[in-house]
Amino acid sequence: MKNFITLFFLLYIFDCSAQQPLIIKKLTPSIYVYKTYNYYNNEKFEANGLYCITPRGVIMVDTPWDTTQFQRLLDSILKKHGKSVSACISTHWHADRTAGLTYYRKMGIKTFTIAKTDSISAAQQKPRAEYILHKDTTLSIGGKKIEIFYPGEGHTVDNIVIWFPQSSVLYGGCLIKSTEATDIGFVGDGNIKAYPETLKRVQQKFPNPHYIIPGHQGWEDIKSIEHTIKLIKDFRN
Repeated sequence: MKNFITLFFLLYIFDCSAQQPLIIKKLTPSIYVYKTYNYYNNEKFEANGLYCITPRGVIMVDTPWDTTQFQRLLDSILKKHGKSVSACISTHWHADRTAGLTYYRKMGIKTFTIAKTDSISAAQQKPRAEYILHKDTTLSIGGKKIEIFYPGEGHTVDNIVIWFPQSSVLYGGCLIKSTEATDIGFVGDGNIKAYPETLKRVQQKFPNPHYIIPGHQGWEDIKSIEHTIKLIKDFRN
């Protein structure tokens, strides 16, 4: 009976941990991955975002998917690091990347997307950024460089990736699937034909990442681009 109670307690703790609405994990001394949750196909599913600490504030990549976590993430970052978010870059127009743009813009945070994303967001009446990037750009904020690269159409027609050269971290967003993924997922707003070549351009541009962060699930295995290409081939067949 005692062993059963212990097992039940451990399973309860594990379940509560799995249901946390916001999880933050340290990746490098200045880069953290955060997870929020929402529903996809009637199942609760996680979405990854990222933030980078700089002397001039925090740079966020993608907004929380869960609308209840917009402010909580800001509060958590301030409490953890003593710094406020100064900029936010969204990697494509879907809600798991852009849901918080309007909120953060009202908070005085500088929000960015590429022109393709803004055009689609406007047409779909989705949240839009204040600042629009019309070409591949390298931002320098507080001594931290961030390279914004549009490799072509794939998961969506507007998906970009973010490269942190000083840490060799590649943030792939939903263009790149985790090696935990068993299928390519939703590509109804993308280009399945162009997808493999788009991924190859990412590999050519950033050949030696220490970490690759996909839009969903885990990032421990850096073979995620190769895995995504395989999932595309499986989808086509």
